[in-house]
Amino acid sequence: MSAVNEFYSEIAFHPGETLTEKLEELRMGPKEFAIRTGKPEKTIIAIAKGESSITPEMAVLFESVLKIPARFWIKRQYNFDEYKAREKRAAVINEAKDWAKSFPVADMVKNKWISPSSKTEEKVEALFHFFGVSSAAAWEDYFFNQQLKVAFRISLAHTKEPHAISAWIRQGEIQASQITCGPYTESKFKSSLKDIKSIAAKQSDDFFKQLQDICLSCGVKVVYTATIKKAPLSGATRWIDDNPVIQLSGHHKQNDRFWFTFFHEAGHILLHGKKDIFLEDIEYSAADKKKEQEADAFAVEMTFSYEQEQEVLAAGPLTMENIHQFAIKFNTHPAMIAERFHKTGMLHRNQGNALFVKLDF
Repeated sequence: MSAVNEFYSEIAFHPGETLTEKLEELRMGPKEFAIRTGKPEKTIIAIAKGESSITPEMAVLFESVLKIPARFWIKRQYNFDEYKAREKRAAVINEAKDWAKSFPVADMVKNKWISPSSKTEEKVEALFHFFGVSSAAAWEDYFFNQQLKVAFRISLAHTKEPHAISAWIRQGEIQASQITCGPYTESKFKSSLKDIKSIAAKQSDDFFKQLQDICLSCGVKVVYTATIKKAPLSGATRWIDDNPVIQLSGHHKQNDRFWFTFFHEAGHILLHGKKDIFLEDIEYSAADKKKEQEADAFAVEMTFSYEQEQEVLAAGPLTMENIHQFAIKFNTHPAMIAERFHKTGMLHRNQGNALFVKLDF
């Protein structure tokens, strides 16, 4: 983005116009001037017509013949080149106005991802800056055409609401870049999941800070990215450089959903390597159902396994007291147990609602 209070001329003329005027004043034709400066006549004619540029080397030669400082010609040429470049830039921005309308800009401003602006041109510039691209075409190359496969290995081209989804993904990328951590250690991360499970079971107010700190000690970056309109993702996992990144939204604002999503993403890291990108709760062309099922199974095992479910059922009628007791025994949160039985129909949706914790980030 341009510097504050920096002035740019609304119009600039090619220095060839000034050269023509000066040569007329001196009654010197382009051929004579070409001979005096040692440059080809066709070059001098091209400059006079505004079809060629005055280089610093030429400016020094012009200074000797015309007695006008070289810096005058260099500055005139610089101003004209910048003017033409900004003309082209304005055209690119104008062409991107419809592209910009596809993003939930109001939500992005609300979450302070981009600065507020009233002009469409400023919104376009803000989006270019946010995504780190110079044009809408560059954005498409990155998120649709996979031109940089080492960074973003899937295409959002056939995804519903790709613009909003790309914004949420990009914000997580920005957040991850602001976090420093050591190299990823798989064995340490795997063993740390027991401690993380205890954090989930206790569900204290500072749970997210505890989660982040433990994961960072293993070389895993965990970021919270607020949900925005048209991007209902609950989580995502990908590798950025040499560190895995887990991006969570708390989309359902409920502790059981949050922790299941976290362990699901942890499963992707431990089971599926570095090459894939996983996006949760949306459909996209690169989605691998088998890997998603494996990550689900991993999350089930970590939060409330099917064996534990059978043990609870074998103990007799489902009561809130029993659920609490088994949650303590299994080192899980009672909401994880209640949600399982809500899904299976063993517990009515109106029962056990007090066990769930609403999350406020």
